[in-house]
Amino acid sequence: MTEERYTGLTQLGGQSDMPASPEAAELERVPNARAEMDYVVRFTCPEFTSLCPMTGQPDFAHLVIDYVPDQWLVESKSLKLFLASFRNHGSFHEDCTLMVASRLVELLSPRWLRIGGYWYPRGGIPIDVFWQTGPVPAGVWLPDQGVPPYRGRG
Repeated sequence: MTEERYTGLTQLGGQSDMPASPEAAELERVPNARAEMDYVVRFTCPEFTSLCPMTGQPDFAHLVIDYVPDQWLVESKSLKLFLASFRNHGSFHEDCTLMVASRLVELLSPRWLRIGGYWYPRGGIPIDVFWQTGPVPAGVWLPDQGVPPYRGRG
């Protein structure tokens, strides 16, 4: 039995095609049943991929997204498809990371959001990209993102 608050979802519960691009990906949201509470939702994507816009070579990152929801939660299957849509998208590390954050902020209007983009080295230099909407709300328990800085082998 599907609850009425979930009736607008188009991707959950069935076959969904991979979006051709991040712009074509449809992020979906569901009502937050605990909107009166401040709590953190974390999504970890250790196998994020995109393409270098200059060479077309693949780039790899470990993304960690933390947010304190207000009225909406992101539907996780739509988020997974959105993140996967970057596989054929050419953009620099900074732009990819901030594009993910911007789309989520636009969709959810969360009380707070941060993203850590831990990019694996290309040309010997890892690039880490961090952004957040503002100060962490008072009283919110926020664990470390748990991704150590790149140290190479050994």
